[in-house]
Amino acid sequence: MRLIAHDELDALSVAHLDCDAFYASVEKRDAPELRDRPVIVGGGVRGVVTTCCYIARMSGVRSAMPMFKARQLCPEAVEIKPNFAKYRHESGRIMEKLRAVTPLIQTLSLDEAWLDLSGTTRLHHATPAMTLARLQLDIERDVGITVSVGLAANKFLAKVASDLDKPRGFAVIGAAEAETFLAPRPVGLLPGVGPAFVRTLESDGYRLIGDLAAEEPKRLADRYGVHGLRLSRLAHGLDARAVNPHEGRKSMSAETTFNEDLTSVAELEDVLWPLCERVARHARAEEIAGRVVVLKLRRNDFHILTRRRTLPFPTQTARTLFTEAREMLAAEARGQRWRLIGVGLSEIVAESEAGGDLFGGDESRALSNERAIDALRGRFGAEVVISGRALKR
Repeated sequence: MRLIAHDELDALSVAHLDCDAFYASVEKRDAPELRDRPVIVGGGVRGVVTTCCYIARMSGVRSAMPMFKARQLCPEAVEIKPNFAKYRHESGRIMEKLRAVTPLIQTLSLDEAWLDLSGTTRLHHATPAMTLARLQLDIERDVGITVSVGLAANKFLAKVASDLDKPRGFAVIGAAEAETFLAPRPVGLLPGVGPAFVRTLESDGYRLIGDLAAEEPKRLADRYGVHGLRLSRLAHGLDARAVNPHEGRKSMSAETTFNEDLTSVAELEDVLWPLCERVARHARAEEIAGRVVVLKLRRNDFHILTRRRTLPFPTQTARTLFTEAREMLAAEARGQRWRLIGVGLSEIVAESEAGGDLFGGDESRALSNERAIDALRGRFGAEVVISGRALKR
């Protein structure tokens, strides 16, 4: 176990916990013979890498990489199709352990979360740092996978810290060292700064985070608006956001890449329907609903097309998802060759906050039917109820 010494160690309480190569780690745990072999979770002729183990990463394989490229880089890798039901179950086990440590948990995904351990020293008879170290060991012992922890002065720094010493890492970034630590690092490390924004910042002379920290906040605000002020604060290691257990996810989606390009609207609809079922089923399971339906298409030249439609009420049914996405698809799919389709929900609200419209008329009947199907599938398996459209596929 690594020993850590840090001037602020006993004063810090905000942490980010991230499972190490989560899906691949679960698969290796369940198949010990794969422990020393490269593993890629993904598949399909033209699919992408969902995740991969650290051995595969040594060959250059990365998440979201096309599978054909991953196979070229690491031909000896073992490919495993993702099993999201299993990953959700293991995530639930981990989150239960987090909840036993503090009620202030904000999940980002199945395999990562922020925690605030303020005020827990008397409860656990240990500082937050010691409690987190014990939590790491408990998860590895009881769940069988490793996690990395970042402990810092705020959420931004904690997330950065958790990536510093993977796998099985425990890194600390204190408030006093934050600006110096960040200064030599690229601007792409800042949250919300994607590749396009990186190019803009670099063209404006801001290649490193230190370049932003040295700039006058007013000048950044004049150039980038409210984002400029945010960049200035982050560049100085400042982040006032609290760990908020009630801050839910902003969107949810499902997508698939075809083995061969599709042009027919009917064929695209046949693929769209099970994706709508998947998104709606997860929405019901998480007791959330979405007001905006999102359709995603990728052409054979890799150009991505995204269309959105706002509903009069939040939904959590495949019926409404499919109806709206189908209309958007018909307006766009006019003979082009498509390699990917996806569907999702955004502007997420809690089911209890969705309002009475969620349970009115046709939507109410569809919701009742789909919940009944959920219950049957939960009891007898996913294949007990199959739609005619799915059979057609």
